[in-house]
Amino acid sequence: MESKELPAGSTNKKTLTPKAVIFQKYGSNACYKVEEVRESDQSEIGLIVPQKGPCLYRCTLQLPELSVVSEPSKKKKDAEQSAAEMAIEKLGINTRMIDPTPQEAWESLVARISHLFSDKFLSCLHPLSGHIGAALQRKGDLCGSIPVSVIAVYDPKICNLCKFINPAVESYPFLVILYIMRASMKLSEYLATSERCLWIRKQSPYPQEIIESLMTEGISLEDIQVAAIRIPSSVEKYVEAINLHISSKDYYLDMIANELGLEDASSVLISRNVGKASSETRLFFATPKSYHLDSSSDLLNGKESLHYEGSLNVRASYLSGQDIFGDAILASVGYTWKSKDLFFEDITVRSYYRMLLSKTPGGIYKLSREAILAAELPLTFTTKANWRGSLPRDMLCMFCRQHCLSEPVFSPSKALSEPSECVKVESTANAKQSEEFKCEVKLLSKCGDLIIKCSPEDCSKKQNDAIQKTCLKLILWLNEYFKNINFPFEKLYQTADSPDIQIDPKIFFKEFAICQSLQITQLSPIELHELLEPFCMDVSYTMLKIEGPDSGVCPSNGSIPCISYSVSLVVEGDNIKEVLEVCDEFEFEIGVKAVISYIEEVVMQMSAGQSACFTTNLPSSQLILASAGGPFRIRSLLSSKSCCLEYEINLTKVTEPLEERMEQALFSPPLSKQRVEFAVQHIKESCAATLVDFGCGSGSLLDALLNYPSSLNTIVGVDISQKGLTRAAKVLHSKLGTRSDAANAPWKGITSVILYEGSITDFDSRLHGFDIGTCLEVIEHMEEDQASVFGNAVLSYFRPRILIVSTPNFEYNVVLQRSNPTSQGQEEESDEKTQLQSCKFRNYDHKFEWTREQFNRWASDLAARHNYSVEFSGVGGAADIEPGFASQIAVFKREAMADEDLQKDTDSEHHYRVVWDWSSSSR
Repeated sequence: MESKELPAGSTNKKTLTPKAVIFQKYGSNACYKVEEVRESDQSEIGLIVPQKGPCLYRCTLQLPELSVVSEPSKKKKDAEQSAAEMAIEKLGINTRMIDPTPQEAWESLVARISHLFSDKFLSCLHPLSGHIGAALQRKGDLCGSIPVSVIAVYDPKICNLCKFINPAVESYPFLVILYIMRASMKLSEYLATSERCLWIRKQSPYPQEIIESLMTEGISLEDIQVAAIRIPSSVEKYVEAINLHISSKDYYLDMIANELGLEDASSVLISRNVGKASSETRLFFATPKSYHLDSSSDLLNGKESLHYEGSLNVRASYLSGQDIFGDAILASVGYTWKSKDLFFEDITVRSYYRMLLSKTPGGIYKLSREAILAAELPLTFTTKANWRGSLPRDMLCMFCRQHCLSEPVFSPSKALSEPSECVKVESTANAKQSEEFKCEVKLLSKCGDLIIKCSPEDCSKKQNDAIQKTCLKLILWLNEYFKNINFPFEKLYQTADSPDIQIDPKIFFKEFAICQSLQITQLSPIELHELLEPFCMDVSYTMLKIEGPDSGVCPSNGSIPCISYSVSLVVEGDNIKEVLEVCDEFEFEIGVKAVISYIEEVVMQMSAGQSACFTTNLPSSQLILASAGGPFRIRSLLSSKSCCLEYEINLTKVTEPLEERMEQALFSPPLSKQRVEFAVQHIKESCAATLVDFGCGSGSLLDALLNYPSSLNTIVGVDISQKGLTRAAKVLHSKLGTRSDAANAPWKGITSVILYEGSITDFDSRLHGFDIGTCLEVIEHMEEDQASVFGNAVLSYFRPRILIVSTPNFEYNVVLQRSNPTSQGQEEESDEKTQLQSCKFRNYDHKFEWTREQFNRWASDLAARHNYSVEFSGVGGAADIEPGFASQIAVFKREAMADEDLQKDTDSEHHYRVVWDWSSSSR
């Protein structure tokens, strides 16, 4: 496989914006003032904007040399950028970004270190100024001494300069310490250094007024305790919680050094931040005793070297993405850009395990949901409005940062696809609707080597969807790899859906070598179980008990139930119960596998207000993470063969699917009820005796039919979803099986109700020749070719006298979504508002939505082919007002047919399974 190579010293950089260029040159001396352009002002400059139109803004940029005023812009930020661009042009600033040579970077490094120890720097709000202020409070010879590791970690400009001196800094960040020490030696008249102890101090004292101001602005806290984690280098020892006792009068790094058994802070090395870029969570560890710098190295030719001898801490190294030796302390404490006060947060054993989990892509999603025993990474990307956790693209970027890789490379492209026969259009405007997008994503090492390339052939109607779907595909594959990282390489290839995912094996295993060493190294049993077992095991649940009255508000595909739950570890027979996790409010979307399967199965059987209790079989690796830091006996209970998980769930509310939420907002009664009422009215007028509802779902139409007197004696429902049929049977049974006044009920003439499980594209002779068939909002959930298969099957084999079919009118989405209709494939702007718009179709599960022309052509072709007539109607909106009906309906009527023609198709073909059967005789 080919790998991408970048020239030495190169970096992936974005072009600077005009404001960034101005900031580089003038900093805080550049003053921007944005004002709204009033209507009179707009007239003066030749613009006539109605008062109700969008506001315009212009910006005045004041620089030491000049002042400029921008042209009016629709956005404040655009006005600022315009003013900056005008200033750049007038000043003749060269905006070309040219990488410095190693010699230039070296000279800049020396100048930067000189600036850090200047009096002027201490007045800036910078993490290092907080460290310098705290160091000036140190006692004796340590007063004013700054550990070199602090400078290497907390000043990004120094790190960037070192990358131009030697690109290997990306892989070996502690090389920065070498460069800082060498540069400081060039300033020996200004700075004092100690290569043995790795600290730097200013030779001359700071002015007294600066020192006094630092003392008053610095730490204003009493002594504090910060919860942290000790990670021993020996994998035979457990991680443990510790408390760092930090005095407001002392340097906090000296306290951490004391905890590590070191003399002072100059012997402490600091890792990159763990997790998010803005996090202050870092690993602190000892400088190895045999650590030394090669003084004969050539700085500019990349021959410098660091020598380590000691015990590699594989757990801490995996967590940070860089080599860490000896014991380490994981803590969140330090100075930030926002304040000179000390920042601190507690780190628990549980949070440590969750950080390990987030090294896998799915882990970030689970953490963002704040639920470990319930959440799963959805297998399908829908839209930003429906996605309930971190977006796949954000997760992949976070994953790359955690593993110290380059940012992912996204390459979306247009892909023109041929429309199917039933949706081909002749006009140029409609032809554009077949334009689609796909995306290729590459993961690169810090050196620019290609690790993985994911380029699926799947296309999307929106460019952003294509990017998100490709990212999700790659994340899911990476997730599977991290669940079992010790399988042979040939199996690794088998899991990749070639050619969708291509791997460079050499680079791949080089970048994730630490993961291999984690598995090979003898970890503690609990940690090994946590890191390497699949996160979500295929478990079953037993002893399900649902309590509470049925409110009738039930979850369905696309709906968003909200639950509260608790999960406990139970030991059967010993009456032992330990609570592992409690969540008061947890939302997820039905149908995208965003929760563990058995939780969704249970919730689908509940209605709002009900509670459920059930147990699962032997616990999975999730237990270790959930129980970390809890009572010690939980760990001993995990080894018990009789322990299990007990879930208690309350279904607090159910939010309707996106499609229904949009429809209910605009229609009264809701559009779904209008469709049912349309069908009921036609059924009553048809004098039909037998009815079959194709795709009956939860039985909304069948239930409605029982509320009205009609000529029906037999009604049948067919659906492929067993869950939907179960719900339909429950609803129908409650109405048909319990009423004592059946003789006076509207449905008294009905003698038989049957629910079948099966595909409506398959023929079953028991339903041949029914008087009327209905298919409401079903065909759009099929692929377009399957919709045609259904149409042919129902009109050529089932042969109902009347068939009613409804489907969404795509053209009406402009009203439902309150935005311009998104052409099916037209590229959207990357603006935040665009991303928050409703999905392309009304329901994530819709495979297509037809325009009026496309639906008319599909129905007319079917009618002509099978000797039916067809009439078009709809509900919601009006036929003579654009954009027509919200739901378009076709009513097929069978032309006269000879008895022998009707009889010849009745051969016994039973492809459906009876799920529920009711008859009046057995009532």
